[in-house]
Amino acid sequence: MSFADDLKNLDPNNPGMWPKAIQAVIYTLMFFALLFAGWHFDITKKRDELAGLERKEKETIDVLTIKQRKAANLNALKEQMKEMEISFGDMVRQLPNQTEVAGLLVDISQTGLAAGLEFKLFEPKQENPKEFYAVLPISIDVVGDYHQFGEFISGLAQLPRIVTTHDINITSKTTKDSGALLLQMKTIAKTYRALEEDEE
Repeated sequence: MSFADDLKNLDPNNPGMWPKAIQAVIYTLMFFALLFAGWHFDITKKRDELAGLERKEKETIDVLTIKQRKAANLNALKEQMKEMEISFGDMVRQLPNQTEVAGLLVDISQTGLAAGLEFKLFEPKQENPKEFYAVLPISIDVVGDYHQFGEFISGLAQLPRIVTTHDINITSKTTKDSGALLLQMKTIAKTYRALEEDEE
């Protein structure tokens, strides 16, 4: 009987009676199939674990790179912080205290008069407190020419205290007596005051 005949006569319900050669081939195939399945699933699991570890490694390297850059710039950042503190201190010193505000208001109006402007309105508004300073808005309505407005705004910028201008609105205006064409400027000037400790 040949090997092919042995395969045809196999009883699938009774594998114990199969010829020894066929049993050896089947057992060998099953062994390698089980070995391959175990290897494949185990390797797949290990590959997933490896991919996860590689992601964590990349994230850790990225975090370390960022921290290394920060550490390398730490001295420069400290120097920059010192400069900012000095600059901040200088700016705070430019803020008048409660007793200096009245003098600053006089300086603002004198700057306008020195520029040759005619004041129609100069009205300080309600003070608006912030974290460590207060904002004092002043409604200003003046009449003059373009160059006088420029001189006025330039004069405000040269005051020893901080004064900013906002919402500038310039319109033309004809005078009744001479008929000359002038400009009218309405603006909000803001000055800032350092809050006292009890006010903060």
